[in-house]
Amino acid sequence: MNHSFSVALVLLAAFLGANLPFINERWVAIFPRRLPKTLWMRVGELVVCYFLVGALGLALEQSAGQIYPQGWEFYATTGVLFLTLAFPGFVYRYLFKRKG
Repeated sequence: MNHSFSVALVLLAAFLGANLPFINERWVAIFPRRLPKTLWMRVGELVVCYFLVGALGLALEQSAGQIYPQGWEFYATTGVLFLTLAFPGFVYRYLFKRKG
């Protein structure tokens, strides 16, 4: 697997993982729920998805070679990027007007 494919895979997984809590009513798209999720449940699921995508990125970096140590700046930047990628799902769930 080359580096450009790994980067594209992580970005695609980040986009899907960031919007997943807002698109469905299941926990991490696997476990069914009887009641609708609240905003805080979705935020918690967003944090879980952030760490899952981070684990995927870490695994891809490990398969490419040595893992480069990261500081707090890296995690702050990737967290804000993840929240930015979650914006379409948030708009769809809370701001988009539906008929009925």
